Amino acid sequence: MSAVSISYDVTGIEGVDAILGRLDPLDGAELLEGLARLVQEQTRRRIRSEKTAPDGSAWAPNRAGTSILMRSGMLANSIDYAVSATQAIVGTGLRYARIHQHGGVIKPKAAKVLAFKVGGRTVFARKVTMPKREFLGVSADNAAELLDAAVRFVRDVIGLGR
Repeated sequence: MSAVSISYDVTGIEGVDAILGRLDPLDGAELLEGLARLVQEQTRRRIRSEKTAPDGSAWAPNRAGTSILMRSGMLANSIDYAVSATQAIVGTGLRYARIHQHGGVIKPKAAKVLAFKVGGRTVFARKVTMPKREFLGVSADNAAELLDAAVRFVRDVIGLGR
């Protein structure tokens, strides 16, 4: 089984890089670690309770009438991050994550129809169209929270406290 990687680039905060570059002895990797962990928490919160895309739009309901993207908790629990000296990547390696993030059509590979259960009954279909339910990304509120965390980190490093 191969994993699918989904990543998201955050842009629009280039000025922060310039400011951070002038500070010494700022540990950029430590800052990125904290910010990546915060994005991980924000993404898990979006999946578990907020049920909205980063742009604030509500996710399409599912046919089962259950909590969207939260059947077992596996997707939320799979959100992880990796940090290097210059970048942080937040995402998931779950194979089925891509279809939720981008939407798309699922067709059977080796059979004539798909078979699955919805609300306790078996359903057969030639294809299933999955709506886009974007869970990776940074909302305006997330960005403000990240900026606040970065400012607190820098203040601690240069001795200004909170």
